[in-house]
Amino acid sequence: MIERQQTKQRMSRIVKHNGTIYLCGQVCADATKDITEQTETMLAKVDQLLIEAGSSRESILSATIYVKSMSDHFAAMNAVWDAWVPEGYAPARACVEASMAREALLVEISVIAAEQ
Repeated sequence: MIERQQTKQRMSRIVKHNGTIYLCGQVCADATKDITEQTETMLAKVDQLLIEAGSSRESILSATIYVKSMSDHFAAMNAVWDAWVPEGYAPARACVEASMAREALLVEISVIAAEQ
């Protein structure tokens, strides 16, 4: 069975299937902030969605991170990421440079996690 939560016309924020949770792409709360604050608030949104879905950051299986400029933002984004991921629970991860949906956005993440 597929369960969709917070569904709108284009996407569901959470999709659950066979014990796996898929989150739609998450961006920051305030795009006027720098990469550090954008990454922090983006990850806070991931935390909240994982809780709503019955999971946590310890159960993240895979993360794909999209960064507007690797040369400008990769190191600072990684500093926030490294502090956020619990020791011993690093998921499979890909990180790519990408154009963003809005000019001011610097980072976006897509997450797949296991239900707890």
